[in-house]
Amino acid sequence: MADPRGFLKVRQRETQPRRPVPVRIMDWKEVYEAQEKGTLKAQAGRCMDCGVPFCHQGCPLGNLIPEWNDLMWRDKADEAIERLHATNNFPEFTGRLCPAPCEASCVLGINQPAVTIKQVEVSIIDEAWDNGWVSPLPPARLTGKTVAVVGSGPAGLAVAQQLTRVGHTVAVYERDDKIGGLLRYGIPDFKMEKEQVDRRVEQMKAEGTRFRTGVSVGTDVTWEQLRRRYDAVVVCTGATVPRDLPIPGRDLDGVHFAMDYLVPANRAVAGETIENQINAHGKHVVILGGGDTGADCLGTAHRHGAASVTTLAIGKQPPAERATHQPWPTFPTLFEMASAHEEGGERTYLASTVEFVGENGQLTGVKVAETEFVDGKRLPKAGTERIIPADLVFLSLGFTGAEPAGITEQVHADFDGRGNVARDGYYMTNTEGVFVAGDAGRGQSLIVWAIAEGRAAAAAVDKYLMGSTILPAPVAPSDRAIAVL
Repeated sequence: MADPRGFLKVRQRETQPRRPVPVRIMDWKEVYEAQEKGTLKAQAGRCMDCGVPFCHQGCPLGNLIPEWNDLMWRDKADEAIERLHATNNFPEFTGRLCPAPCEASCVLGINQPAVTIKQVEVSIIDEAWDNGWVSPLPPARLTGKTVAVVGSGPAGLAVAQQLTRVGHTVAVYERDDKIGGLLRYGIPDFKMEKEQVDRRVEQMKAEGTRFRTGVSVGTDVTWEQLRRRYDAVVVCTGATVPRDLPIPGRDLDGVHFAMDYLVPANRAVAGETIENQINAHGKHVVILGGGDTGADCLGTAHRHGAASVTTLAIGKQPPAERATHQPWPTFPTLFEMASAHEEGGERTYLASTVEFVGENGQLTGVKVAETEFVDGKRLPKAGTERIIPADLVFLSLGFTGAEPAGITEQVHADFDGRGNVARDGYYMTNTEGVFVAGDAGRGQSLIVWAIAEGRAAAAAVDKYLMGSTILPAPVAPSDRAIAVL
């Protein structure tokens, strides 16, 4: 364990400092600054000898959190990265983007602020990269088996790295021009700069993973061709079908899905020339949806120089403290202040969007009303309508599942009632040799779940190909149980 009396001596939780708002909105660099080493050590030292570390239960990856907290407190970061990599292929991703369900399960969090687990995690991997402690781990021998992974988000990358390291020949197919999926083109650089993706891809190439970019599976190459060419195929295409809002005025120019705004913006930051890019400069922006994607739109609009930004959420404002119906160690719904919210904009809750208003085909405003609850349904309250001026509206309402085109016709894989590719307890679809992992199979979820599913699906594929596996399987596809492989 870490400092035996650390949680008594250091009761204050100190998180990473953020760059000043007037400075950071002038660029696209990450908003966080490195924490002072002594402060980080003291925060790691707050980790308790709690007997049963519920942080393991909270983390889908089963990260060995008390162990690497202890090693960081003892100034053994080189050993800490080994314990971290034992369960997590990409801690630089989760350490920046995961909402940290592990912290909600921290035993110290019962009566004190939880240990800053996520912050310690990202500090370990950043120090490891800076000191050259992250090296390729190529297999000792090849099995002669081949695997195609379709999609290069966190699930696909995790599957590919695990299978490559046990000796299979793995090719990752990505329809975009660069590897990373939404890690690259959905997440703004102010949350994670793309160097983090690039150096992992280089590590994976050195290990033997092959990457095929600019290939749309289903059109450029068919799923049948992949099945004939490879011994197994893993679908990791994500849940990319956006949830629409079919209300009057939806067809007005100026109403866009969030990803239609974020993806070109990320490409522009990467130096690409984007024709007809949606730009919020000098415009009044309304964002529908109060989640992470909405916050990404908010931060992007700030950096574009929007005249105003309003975020509308149909539900109630979450509480600042854990509610009684979400007791420890469950993951509670809390009111959060993301870095983008610090930078400005108005947040409005209990706001039902009634209509998009416009003139001559162009959006001019959003008609909203107060939300009332009738028989358990959220409905606009009559007589409370008002119009918010808007030049741009971004629909950030989540995603409804995987894109069925190609998978349905060519793979003949079933979909469940929630729009996800159906799979059995070993991640296999109803088509022999075709597996699915990540959001494509479980629906829109967290990055930590994508990596965990990728690792578990890799173990299932390895067993399918070889009859047994030495790969760890942190989660079953149905729940948090350990997959028996």
